[in-house]
Amino acid sequence: MKKILVICGATASGKTRLAVDCALKLGTEIISADSQLIYKDLNIGTAKPTKDEMHGIKHHLIDIVSPNDNFSVNDYERLASPIVKKLLSENKIPIICGGTGFYINSLLFDFGYGNVAANPEIREKYAKYFDIYGKEALFKKLEEYDPETAKKLHINDTKRIIRALEIYEVSGKKKSEQDDKLIAKYEYVAVAINYPREQLYNRIDLRVDEMFENGLLNEVKDLVKNGINENCQCMQAIGYKEVMFGLKNGVSQSTMCDVVKQNTRHYAKRQITFFKKLPNLIWLEPYEATADKIAEILNGIY
Repeated sequence: MKKILVICGATASGKTRLAVDCALKLGTEIISADSQLIYKDLNIGTAKPTKDEMHGIKHHLIDIVSPNDNFSVNDYERLASPIVKKLLSENKIPIICGGTGFYINSLLFDFGYGNVAANPEIREKYAKYFDIYGKEALFKKLEEYDPETAKKLHINDTKRIIRALEIYEVSGKKKSEQDDKLIAKYEYVAVAINYPREQLYNRIDLRVDEMFENGLLNEVKDLVKNGINENCQCMQAIGYKEVMFGLKNGVSQSTMCDVVKQNTRHYAKRQITFFKKLPNLIWLEPYEATADKIAEILNGIY
């Protein structure tokens, strides 16, 4: 197995800066694992890195999807996996950087599909159910039959949701009851920056203030002019959904800003909880979050 580097954790914790520093030191490229950076024209509210911030490092899977389009975990894995393999074949250490845990897990692990044989008819049945009723209805079926597995899957991860339903229908047993271990595809080193909670919240507040100062409202207005509405997947992102609601309902900018800050803090807490479950994750204090320290960890010195 070949080694990859994962830089993950809460929003506003300094992942992008650290990833760029590491890429410069290691002579490699970055694969974004952020469910909002994939969208074109969503720049301010996503804190999308600028060309200056990228420092000439190639960043993959940024600005690849129209705001009109949906994008799933399966789509991410399909596009990101070949990039990982290509970099490894060039003897480079791929750097996966982002806060979307489901994206990162899709690259790191082979999620067990159980020992139950495939049943094309049942799989086709649920695929048609998805086409007719949508992802929410499909996910609710999984929550009904196998709530433990539902907790581990993203609502957009249709392929694995259908497989879990298939396992239940074929075997009469929940996928969560199968002896189904998490198997790493690669040797990896995963790090996250462990800011004290209040300090992290202050960083979040500063970032949100900057977003509004830099024109987040105008960015959302431009998206609306181009046909993007609140039902688009990209508009479910924190920052965009609050501004969209605020513009439609006459909410003041200061109130929008406060709500975005609050929702971002809640999101950061969920991210931290999610990544605490990532096997062998190394939490670095902010002063340790340097490319030199990462190089030491990669060399087994940590």
